[in-house]
Amino acid sequence: MTSKKVILSGSFGVGKTSLFNKFIHNKFSDKYLTTIGVKVNKKVINVDGTELPLLIWDIAGEVSQNKVPNSYFLGASSVIYVFDLTRPQTYKNLQTDLDYLKDLLPGGVIKVVGNKKDLMTPEAIEEVKASLPLPVDIVTSAKTGENVEELFQQLGRDLISV
Repeated sequence: MTSKKVILSGSFGVGKTSLFNKFIHNKFSDKYLTTIGVKVNKKVINVDGTELPLLIWDIAGEVSQNKVPNSYFLGASSVIYVFDLTRPQTYKNLQTDLDYLKDLLPGGVIKVVGNKKDLMTPEAIEEVKASLPLPVDIVTSAKTGENVEELFQQLGRDLISV
């Protein structure tokens, strides 16, 4: 099967690189190092018996035309939009950001991910989810690894079915 290009997108400091490193290398670091440009890595996952190569792009920064070059999105099959559950400013533009991503990637698979689950109570997470204009696909913790593999399995199932 052909590789599927996956873009990790979202505000600064939401944990895109941490999710990338946890999924690819099964590593986590508390040190914050901002991504400059883009990091790309490949991982083959097994989705219900089907080998699916993912080419994962961890891109720097915000979701907007003046911060991230549109060319990064060329050939992408999907976007994982990550926000920080503990920082409302990272999801205040959720609807606008997703509308922009849908325009860039018509027909692409977009996953909305609340990260840093380990820093909140289940009740607080539900409050955040209830305050959002659209559903969250999954909540993760790059630190503990909770739901990281499940995120990519869900994504893989969606990519195979399109």
